[in-house]
Amino acid sequence: MNGATMSVSMASSRRASSGHLCRLQCIIVSFVALLCVVNYSSGSFYTQGDDLSKDRFCFCQLQGTIDDCSCNVDTVDFYNNVKIFPRLRSLLVKDFFRYYKVNLMKECPFWVDDSKCAMRFCHVEQCEEKDIPPGLKGDMSSYHKYLKEVQTLTNCNEDLDKELGFLNTSISDKAHQEFQKWADYDEAQDNFCISDDHEPGAEYVDLLLNPERYTGYRGESARRIWSSIYLENCFQSHSVRRKNPYAAMIPYHDMTQNEVCLEHRVFYRMISGLHSSINIHLSANYLLSEKTSLGFVSPTGVWGTNMGEFERRFSPQTTDNEGQHWLRNLYFAYLVELRALAKAAPYLRNEEYFTGREKEDREVRVAVKDLLNVIEGFPSHFNESVMFSGGTSSVKVKNEFREKFMNISKIMDCVGCDKCRLWGKLQVQGMGTALKILFSGKFDSDVESGFETKLRPSHPQFKLKRAEIVALFNAFGRLSTSIHELEEFRRQMR
Repeated sequence: MNGATMSVSMASSRRASSGHLCRLQCIIVSFVALLCVVNYSSGSFYTQGDDLSKDRFCFCQLQGTIDDCSCNVDTVDFYNNVKIFPRLRSLLVKDFFRYYKVNLMKECPFWVDDSKCAMRFCHVEQCEEKDIPPGLKGDMSSYHKYLKEVQTLTNCNEDLDKELGFLNTSISDKAHQEFQKWADYDEAQDNFCISDDHEPGAEYVDLLLNPERYTGYRGESARRIWSSIYLENCFQSHSVRRKNPYAAMIPYHDMTQNEVCLEHRVFYRMISGLHSSINIHLSANYLLSEKTSLGFVSPTGVWGTNMGEFERRFSPQTTDNEGQHWLRNLYFAYLVELRALAKAAPYLRNEEYFTGREKEDREVRVAVKDLLNVIEGFPSHFNESVMFSGGTSSVKVKNEFREKFMNISKIMDCVGCDKCRLWGKLQVQGMGTALKILFSGKFDSDVESGFETKLRPSHPQFKLKRAEIVALFNAFGRLSTSIHELEEFRRQMR
């Protein structure tokens, strides 16, 4: 082929390619125009054929107002991820908050359950005695036992009048025990959960050695726990049944049609929010493999994010379009516990947070005050004053609310995985402590203006045990971590 012929052929090829390109451009322009028409007429960015793609990537992208609150999702995301979560993350590794006393040996009070988790990751690593801070050792069952003044007292008879001391010794040990029972009974009337840190068998657990993550605990035993919580303790008709793993949960449609009153909705949304939070933790800290990349058995396992597990627990296809509402309930539970911390802030600022390690105790007091200042500055706190305000009938509802939540704390002793039981008991106690702060009346100021509460921290009725304070902060930390991890799931889906 000579040069002239080649030039003609190349020119013809270019013209042909140009023609194909023009036709392709016309097709693209026509398609875009059609897409615009569809979008304009439907008011949606996606065409009907893209619904699955939309659900796949956007079901966890929440917007708008949180149900039964005056706060937006975006506000919570920003405030938590930028201001609160970083502070909590650095605070909860401190000795006062990392050591939690709990009884993991109690038997299930409701059914005989021998379905213990057989995986090694279900096991709770025990603390060594030498690692427990000196200020926490001994009998720490009562709220006042860990105060600095008590720990540093060397002479029990110091500054005591002899006659008064003689009279005190006439009181028998049995009488002291009875007095304590009366005091415990009176205090228990304000509790929303069981506290077992004073019981035989209770031991300190290092939460940093036993992080909350997916251990492989599943099956009928795990399903029975959540079914019992929803079916036996939520305020709903037993006729509500649906053929999916979450049949016990109240459909969102029923919640929005005013079929459930405010107090019942709050109870359900808090439990649902806790459930969602735990599911996010398990998906974000999933056992990916028991072996290393070289094929050897790893002593600690290989853990990481499991996007498929997250979708299975929350996507519209697997939850009958309820998953997004469960994620919203996470935000609701977060706002309730945030409000409890704000309400108890004057009391919590005056705690010693004593472990016997002076330098760290001082750092913790500074960090807690800083965190509480940030929490009090949140612009849209949950308004608990609108609940239980219906006169005589509201007293009955409040008692039922408390008894049902108390029952849930007992169900935690039926969890077959020790590590799951540990974190379940801690988070339920933390949520129960938040409810105690909000609804016992003992943390209400004499005069309240809006949400501003001015407490007198020295007032004798303001009492929280150390275990309650540790559970309160750690439970809120779990919700805060879930919202932070949810943003990571969104980022990966994008």
